[in-house]
Amino acid sequence: MSRWKRVRTAGAGLAIAIGGVFGGALTVAAPAAAGPRPDTQDTRPSSAQAKGKWRFDATATTMTNVGAIVGADGAWRSGVDGRGVGVALVDTGVVPVDALRAGQVVTGPDLSFDSQVPGLRDLDTYGHGTHLAGIIAGSPGPDGFRGMAPGARLTSVKVGAGTGVVDAAQVIAALDWVVEHRDDDPTNPIRVITLAYGTNSTQPYTIDPIAHAAENAWRAGIVVVVAGGNDGAAPLTNPAIDPYVLAVGAADSAGTVRSGDDTVMDFSSRGTAERRVDLVAPGRSIVSLRDAGGYIDETYPQARVGDAYIKGSGTSQAAAVVAGGVALLLQQRPDLTPDQVKGLLTATASTLPRADAEGRGAGELDLARALRSPKVGAAQTWEPSRGTGSLEAARGSAHVAFGASVLTGENTPWGPFDGAAWAAASSAGTAWNDGRWLGTELARPTVGGSGAWSGLTWSGLTWSGLTWSGLTWSGLTWSGLTWSGLTWSGLTWSGLTWSGLTWSGLTWSGLTWSGLTWSSEIWG
Repeated sequence: MSRWKRVRTAGAGLAIAIGGVFGGALTVAAPAAAGPRPDTQDTRPSSAQAKGKWRFDATATTMTNVGAIVGADGAWRSGVDGRGVGVALVDTGVVPVDALRAGQVVTGPDLSFDSQVPGLRDLDTYGHGTHLAGIIAGSPGPDGFRGMAPGARLTSVKVGAGTGVVDAAQVIAALDWVVEHRDDDPTNPIRVITLAYGTNSTQPYTIDPIAHAAENAWRAGIVVVVAGGNDGAAPLTNPAIDPYVLAVGAADSAGTVRSGDDTVMDFSSRGTAERRVDLVAPGRSIVSLRDAGGYIDETYPQARVGDAYIKGSGTSQAAAVVAGGVALLLQQRPDLTPDQVKGLLTATASTLPRADAEGRGAGELDLARALRSPKVGAAQTWEPSRGTGSLEAARGSAHVAFGASVLTGENTPWGPFDGAAWAAASSAGTAWNDGRWLGTELARPTVGGSGAWSGLTWSGLTWSGLTWSGLTWSGLTWSGLTWSGLTWSGLTWSGLTWSGLTWSGLTWSGLTWSGLTWSSEIWG
C-alpha cells in the first residue's frame, strides 16, 4: 500500500483533482486547457492528504537483510525458492529489467488507462509494480540482490496507469481474471495474489464488491495478500478489512536482522478493534528494482540506490515480502489451503515485545519457524461476503476523473455495473468469458475460445523481445515525463462510452509534464 501526493507549486489555469491511488493520497494539478486525462479525484479536504512525501529515509534495508529478518535465508540455502508456484501481481505493471529474467514474468490483461496507448500497454510507467516484483521474485544477482521467491512465476495484471491512477472496477475485474485463469499454466498455477491497493470503503466487507472479489479468490484456493494501509491510526483499507484475506502491516527492523527489537512503522494502519492486520513484515526503505524513467524514478532520484535499485517504505513492500514467503511455503507444502497458510504464518510469527499490540497483529513473519512447524488445521468461519453492495460505496472517496467528468455511481470505465449480476458471476467464476468481462471485451480473446490463456500470455507474451533501452517504450519517449506526441484519438475500448464520453476523439497530444513543478509526492 503506497502513498504519494503531488502539487503544482506555481502557474495559472489549473484544474485540481485529489484522489486515492495504490493505497495513498494523490493531489494532481494539470493544465485545464489540455483536454481530458485520467487522474483521480477525492472528496476529502486537501489538508487531509498532506501527510508527507514518498516514504524512504537514510536507511536501506536490502533483500539480504529482509531474508535474514524473516528467516527466508535458510530456505534459500536448502533450495526452496518458490519454484512451481505462480504469484499474481495486481498492480501498475512490470518492466523487463535484468533481475527479472525472460520467461519468469508473464502478462495478463492490461486493464489500466495506459492500455489505450500501444507503446505503454502492459509496461510499468509508474514504478510501483516493478519495485514489488523485485521483492517477490527478483532473480539472484552478483551484487547479492534476490527476491523472496526467485523461482516463482510472476503474472502481472496491470490496473494502475502512469500516475498510479486506478478505479475500483479495474481491480475487481483483475481479481476475477486471476481466479478464472489460475490454472492456465499447470506447472506454475497461481496460488498467491499480491494486492497493494485499498480504498476507504463506506460499507461493510460483507457486501462490498472489492472485498467479495478478493474473498472469491481466497475460496478458489489463492492466498490473497493485501497491504493494510499507510494511514496510521485509521481503519484498514478495503479489501484488507475482509477478515478472510491476509492483511499485512509494515515493521521497522531498527537497522538489525534481529526481530526482537523491531517495532511497527508509525504510518502502518492500526485498524479497529474489529479488524487489525494479521501480521507484519519489513517495510522500511526496502531496496528493490528500479523502473528507470518511470514516474517514481524521475520524481525521486534521491531514492535511487546505484543504477539498478530504488528504495521505498510502506505496507506495499511488506505485503510483497509476505507474498514471496507464502510462495516458499507452498513450494514446500503445496497441499496447504489458504486458511492453513494464514493459520500457520500467524501461529509462528515472531513476538514483537517493543511493538504496539494494535499495529503488530500476530507478530512479524518468521518463515524459518513456519517451514519447520506442523500444519495448522485452521478453518476460518467469518461471515462470508455477498458482494451485493454498491460500487460507489466501495470506492469511498477515491474517484477517477477525465477533466471535470468524474466516474461515480454504479458505473465502470466500460459501462454500467449490475452489482447483483456481477456478484453471482464472480462467485461462480464466470465473470470473464473469452476476453470479455461482464460482456465487454477487455483482453485478447483466448485461442479457439477455449478459456485457456496458454498460447497467448503464457508463451507468446513474455518479456523477451520488449525494448527498454534508451528509456523508450516502442519508440515512445518517456524521458523528461513528456506525453507530447502521444495521441488518445482513435483508441477505444470496444467503442464503449464512459459517463457520456467515448474514448475515441479524446486527444492526449499537447499535454506534457515537462516544465511543470511538483512537490510533496507520497509513495510507499
